[in-house]
Amino acid sequence: MSTYLSQVWQLLRNYVRDISLQEMPKTTSVETKVGLSPGKSIKVNKSVKFAQGNLQEDSWFQRLQESLEKWTISNSSLTSKIGDRISGPLPSELCLKVCDRQMHEEIYDLLGTGALKLEIVNQIMELVANSQKIDPKLLFWRLEDFYRRWCQGEFIDATPDDNLPQKTKLKLATQNIAIGLRQVDIYTGLNVLILLLELHRYAQEQDELKEKITFYPSAQPDTDNFFTSQLLRIINYSDALDIGNFSSIVGQFLKGGNFRSAYLGDANLTGADFSGADLSLAYLGDANLTGVNFIGANLSGANFGDANLSGANLTGANLTGADLSSTNLSGANLSCANLSRADLNRADLSSTNLSRADLSRADLSRADLSSTNLNRADLSNAILFGANLSEANLNNVNLNHADLCRADLSGADLSHAILNGTNLSDTILFSTNLSDAILMAADLSYAKLNGAKLNNARLNGAMFLGADLSGVDLSRVSLNEADLSGVILSEADLSGADLTDAILFGTDFSYANLNSANLSGSNLSGAILNGANLSHSNLSYAILSGADLSDANMEKMTWGKKQQWEGVRGLKTAVNVPEALKEELGLN
Repeated sequence: MSTYLSQVWQLLRNYVRDISLQEMPKTTSVETKVGLSPGKSIKVNKSVKFAQGNLQEDSWFQRLQESLEKWTISNSSLTSKIGDRISGPLPSELCLKVCDRQMHEEIYDLLGTGALKLEIVNQIMELVANSQKIDPKLLFWRLEDFYRRWCQGEFIDATPDDNLPQKTKLKLATQNIAIGLRQVDIYTGLNVLILLLELHRYAQEQDELKEKITFYPSAQPDTDNFFTSQLLRIINYSDALDIGNFSSIVGQFLKGGNFRSAYLGDANLTGADFSGADLSLAYLGDANLTGVNFIGANLSGANFGDANLSGANLTGANLTGADLSSTNLSGANLSCANLSRADLNRADLSSTNLSRADLSRADLSRADLSSTNLNRADLSNAILFGANLSEANLNNVNLNHADLCRADLSGADLSHAILNGTNLSDTILFSTNLSDAILMAADLSYAKLNGAKLNNARLNGAMFLGADLSGVDLSRVSLNEADLSGVILSEADLSGADLTDAILFGTDFSYANLNSANLSGSNLSGAILNGANLSHSNLSYAILSGADLSDANMEKMTWGKKQQWEGVRGLKTAVNVPEALKEELGLN
């Protein structure tokens, strides 16, 4: 019987509770969805609704303004020395109108119901900037002291009698506002963090404040503890409510912040705004930085190993010496970024915008740069061993003395590029556009150049050992003093090319177009020129011993008066041999 009565009583209690919920006033400021099982999370609306209607919102802001003014009223001369303070607790000698305990209660009361909206934060900062009753230095000092205590869990870990989050939760419950204990604590701390970030940014624009207000959200780095992990603990604490909670609340206020040497490994910072921020020497390995705004940020020496930076905006960012190995930068914008000496080994840079970026001396070994825009980028002395640059835009790029050994440049646009002294040995250059490129003293040994365009290129002193240039467009190319020994140039277009003093020992020119080419002073010993078009070409002082000219077109060709023709093969089958040469060689 007792079990039956217990069940009936439980049903009645549930019924009464449901009626009460239906009659709850609709001015509730925080919407909640509570699960009955302990394993289910509580989801709270992140947008703050401080009051219903403009009157109540004005009333809340009026209370906040009065509190901000009271918090900075002091009768002590110590306030003039606030700028000398670096960190630590407030000095006991400081005489304040509102004591710490009262201020902390007011902070939880005013900021514990939800996340501050951008427009509210802007109003607060406008008030701080224009009010004669608010001392920005003292306000920063006191809020920073609260933030330090909050980070250490002082308020939520306090005994029930002194537990401010719990007191605030119970107070809100009397107003029919259902909110969890952690929500109150997290919203309060994050809102104070937002105000500190904004005070820091405001102060850095004021000459009289920039040295006195400096905020380190992750604590100030020191020599004893190289990395600081305070901010990471806050992120993880906040995200315990909902994944991405920190980023969605605080993310838009991180711009211009000081995060030097912060440890943020594995952090979820999707979509955050770090524009103009200082993250030098920070650790962000394995972090989720998808779509993050890093415009103009200082990321020098930072570690991004294995991080996800896809779609991130790093325009103009300073990444000198940064570790970006194995990072995902696909679709990111790195235009005008400084990546000199950066480690991009095995990084995914596919479809990335690197136009005008500085990649000098960067390590891009085996990186994926397919379909990447590198227009006018500086890659001088960069290491690109085995990198994938297929279909990439390398127009006007500087690759002086870069190492591109075994790289894939098939279909890439290298027109007007500068590759002086560049290592292109064993590189794939199928259908690559190298027109008007400068490749003086470049090493193209064993390069695969089928279908490549090298018209108007300058290849003075370049090496082509074992390279296959058959069918390649080399019209009007400059190859004087180049070493093309043993190179295959069959059916290549060398019309108008400059091959003066080139080493062409055993080179295969069969059926190549050498119309109007300048071969004066070149060494063509053992060269194969059968079927080649030598019309209007200049062979003055060229060495032709053992060369094969069978079926070659020698129309209007120029040769030297003391030209040596001994050992030249195929002259009898050559076509359009000038009459004067026939007489000289006794071919009539």
